[in-house]
Amino acid sequence: MTQIRTMTEQDVPSVSQLLGESWRRTYSPIIGAETTARISDGRHAPQKIAAELADDNKMSFVAERPDGSIAGYAMAEMDETGDVMLDRLHIDKSEFGTGLAADMLHAVLAAHSGIPSIALEVIEGNDRAIAFYRKHGFEVVERRPASHGVEGHASFIMRRLLPRA
Repeated sequence: MTQIRTMTEQDVPSVSQLLGESWRRTYSPIIGAETTARISDGRHAPQKIAAELADDNKMSFVAERPDGSIAGYAMAEMDETGDVMLDRLHIDKSEFGTGLAADMLHAVLAAHSGIPSIALEVIEGNDRAIAFYRKHGFEVVERRPASHGVEGHASFIMRRLLPRA
């Protein structure tokens, strides 16, 4: 059974690889292979992931299979106003349809219980992710130019209100 747990330094290489594969699979058809590779290689390099892991405003989770391999990764960041942004939620393609993405989302939500809402950004055209987040109570609240160096593309900001404890 896959276990969702807090990410550790030992997970960095596996998470970096998972992110690179997920980004290339998801975003190459939307923003082009060259742009996807450039962005992913910069943002998902092991040293960047390790630095994020040391940031107290970020919470990172992995889904670990019984054999020790990493099947999924999620990271949420709280800003200085207390607003939480789900920055990443990626799972291995072999886990599609297993419920692992929902389990990881629920782990992030549980870790942030007591906050009023959680937001995320998804690039327009990532229909699979948009449908997933809608299914889990997120609504589009804004359309704007995509961040993360994805010039010329739009993204949606989606937000989910959370129940008060």
